[in-house]
Amino acid sequence: MFFNSLSFAIFLPIVFVLYWFVFNKTKSAQNALLIVASYYFYSCWDWRFLFLLVFSTFLDYYTGIRIEKAKTETARKFWFWLSIGVNLGFLGVFKYYNFFAASFSELINGFGLQTSPLLLNVILPVGISFYTFHGLSYVIDIYLKRIKAEYNFVDYSLFVSYFPLLVAGPIERATHLLPQVKVKRTFDFEKAKEGVYQIIWGLFKKVVIADTCATYANAIFDHYESMNSLSLLLGAFYFAFQIYGDFSGYSDMALGMSKLFGLDLLRNFNYPYFSRDIAEFWRRWHISLSSWFRDYVYIPLGGSKGSKWKQVRNVFVIFLLSGFWHGANWTFIAWGFINALYFLPLLLLNKNRSNIETVALGWDFGSLKVFLSMLSTFALTCLAWIFFRAKSIEDAFNYIGHIFLDRKFVPQYLENERYSYELVLLIFIFILVEWNYRNKIEPISGRYSWIKVALCLVAIAALGTYSDYKEFIYFQF
Repeated sequence: MFFNSLSFAIFLPIVFVLYWFVFNKTKSAQNALLIVASYYFYSCWDWRFLFLLVFSTFLDYYTGIRIEKAKTETARKFWFWLSIGVNLGFLGVFKYYNFFAASFSELINGFGLQTSPLLLNVILPVGISFYTFHGLSYVIDIYLKRIKAEYNFVDYSLFVSYFPLLVAGPIERATHLLPQVKVKRTFDFEKAKEGVYQIIWGLFKKVVIADTCATYANAIFDHYESMNSLSLLLGAFYFAFQIYGDFSGYSDMALGMSKLFGLDLLRNFNYPYFSRDIAEFWRRWHISLSSWFRDYVYIPLGGSKGSKWKQVRNVFVIFLLSGFWHGANWTFIAWGFINALYFLPLLLLNKNRSNIETVALGWDFGSLKVFLSMLSTFALTCLAWIFFRAKSIEDAFNYIGHIFLDRKFVPQYLENERYSYELVLLIFIFILVEWNYRNKIEPISGRYSWIKVALCLVAIAALGTYSDYKEFIYFQF
């Protein structure tokens, strides 16, 4: 069941009505309904993996209590590492075992020894990386005595399995979401209206921008050998907006739905393509994951303290882990490594915190410099996205090689496919809208909101892609 499916369009209003008109008497009733709805939502993908979600939830709930009640440091460490080991063990088996087994076999074969790796015929449980990180942050915070253990299993279960964030984030923290689920929510019309606006804008980004771009990005990447330089550049451009519209669209819908239920989730995107350098980009892209690695890996390693060598090491560690978190493929590791290389000059020159405020442009030379910095950052990001999207490292290098070696910039692909001229125009209109409203969470609220709602709904109905590419990209992570 996807956010952009007909079944979800039926599911969400039913949960909303039950939540506010039937189960609205107590906090416990509200939470119980949301848990049942969340488990049903997850089971629509594959009910067999519900046991893994419930087991992971109970494991962290129980070990969190045991850590807090432990009388000795040895006992605290035992329960802490039990939780960490089991969580990462499940993640390793389902997501990374085949990758390591196949990579090790290829390495051995390179020395002339023929091996046949034992691979597991399992599918990746949807959302496992997200709900595992929810639980890990909770247990780590208890171990470090930042928070108290949660003794109400229903409340904790909702924190882990809340359906808007269950399968593709944002990656929540117990310090932010748990206090909200522990109190009874009352209906707030203005908040609910904001939520509806954010859902509509997120749906627009998904079905109009992302899914339409996917049509062309997939065709270009799948047949890059026959494409000229212009088409290949367009392919990278389309994929940049496919993944942005897809993932930020999902996050917008998740945040909007939560407002319908009186809950606030962490913001996950803040107009990343208006960034002036890579450091700013990573403060604006997948914010919940970036901050997770910052708080639980980068800072414990020493962060920006210590020698430059240690700082460089820490940067490469978190970017490589971020790449590997996305998937068991060398392409994701390469993508992380490239972003670390991008970040390195800023770190060495102490400019990684230079662009904190929201970008602004005027009619002066300084604004031209800012515009060029945004353009160059976007270009570098698109180059890295090629590795993210490619099926292999070899394909990524061949794709880039074709861009520079073909040197043909005639509109080959634009002439061959319907709507592609209009798509480029639509993307630029989308960019202008986001630029104009970059100080807001979404562009619909405010003056003329109903006109903007109507325009979005018309665009969703008339320009949306519904036949293919319904699944969100980050469901696979």
